[in-house]
Amino acid sequence: MNILFWLIVSVLVLIAYLFILPSFWRRQVIADADLDQENIIIAQYRLAELKQARQSGALTEADYTAQLADLELALSDDLDIKQHKKTVNNHGRWVIYVLLLVVPLLATGLYFLLGNYPAVSHTDEMSVDSDRLKLLEINKMVTRLAEKMQDSPEDGQGWLMLGRSYRALEQYPKAVEALANAYRLLGEKPEVMLLYADALANTNDKNLIGKPSELVAKVLTLEPDNMEALWLGGMSKAQSGEDQAAYDTWKRLLDLLPPDSQAQQQIQGLLDQLVAENPQVIVDQKSNKSATSNGIEVKVTVEITADLKSTTQSDDTVFIYAQAISGPKMPLAIARKKVSDLPISVTLNDAMAMMPNMKLSNFPIVKLLARVSSTGNAMPQQGDLIGTLDSVVLADKAPHKIVINGAVK
Repeated sequence: MNILFWLIVSVLVLIAYLFILPSFWRRQVIADADLDQENIIIAQYRLAELKQARQSGALTEADYTAQLADLELALSDDLDIKQHKKTVNNHGRWVIYVLLLVVPLLATGLYFLLGNYPAVSHTDEMSVDSDRLKLLEINKMVTRLAEKMQDSPEDGQGWLMLGRSYRALEQYPKAVEALANAYRLLGEKPEVMLLYADALANTNDKNLIGKPSELVAKVLTLEPDNMEALWLGGMSKAQSGEDQAAYDTWKRLLDLLPPDSQAQQQIQGLLDQLVAENPQVIVDQKSNKSATSNGIEVKVTVEITADLKSTTQSDDTVFIYAQAISGPKMPLAIARKKVSDLPISVTLNDAMAMMPNMKLSNFPIVKLLARVSSTGNAMPQQGDLIGTLDSVVLADKAPHKIVINGAVK
């Protein structure tokens, strides 16, 4: 409700009353005064006639005295009518009270019933207009920056700013072009790669598979605890059907977020959803805790040589696992990743065993392997790329590095 509106209305009504009400009041008083004056004037005329008749001899002194008494009595009676007249006129003053009380109440009631008083306020419209003006001004600034970059094509920071601006305006194709230039000029900086990955995904219906996933993986290599990269990394794994990898990535993010924050609750909800959809693959926190309570685990870093990586696809499967030195070749613990994740560090433990009686803690010395499979087959095939470490002592808690530098024959 606009107070100013009602204040203006009240002032206008008051002004109208100042014009109307005095006329009602004055009309009654003037009517009474005019009647008395008229009776007195008539009496004066009659008195003058009586005096003239006496002087001319038309009336004797006795007649004059008698008619003068009659005139005074008549005037007295006429003046007495004033009291009656006032009483009659006072009954007409109810109109004033109607105007003062009934009319404002009736008008206000009709306005609330038929009017649209919220329309009096223009706050929302003014806010919308203000937002439009700001958007127009931002568009002008971005257009000027784009024109400037045409004259300074080697300004990496300028391209980064332009890409960030296009991304804020949700003009993702233009953002991709600008951020591609920033990436080319500024190199593998986490901020640039994440913005570039996000813009690429938004131009493809928020799909992170492919180039965006590769960029996010590079960021995680440089900054393993980068929360935005962990969020996007988990999303890319979920989109590609790698539920376990998505769970592991988001679990790392969950541990970094403030306790009981909205973001943490959101990530926990995603983890719960993954467990509900694929309970056989996802290993929850309690299982991990019980599996590692005996302290038996092995940390592994996996890399691939540049020449071999050039022969692979980013979505080729990478198996990282431990085998017994002798006996069955079934993995004692296994992790499944993608070539795009390399280089990567994983921790193998009993929770990753394929069979309860064939687990890592049963063997003091194991063999570590990392194998790239273009088909995703769990069994080694000729042509698969592989790297191995023989005779790894589990009591040695130091990280172990595997370099994929050969092929299965």
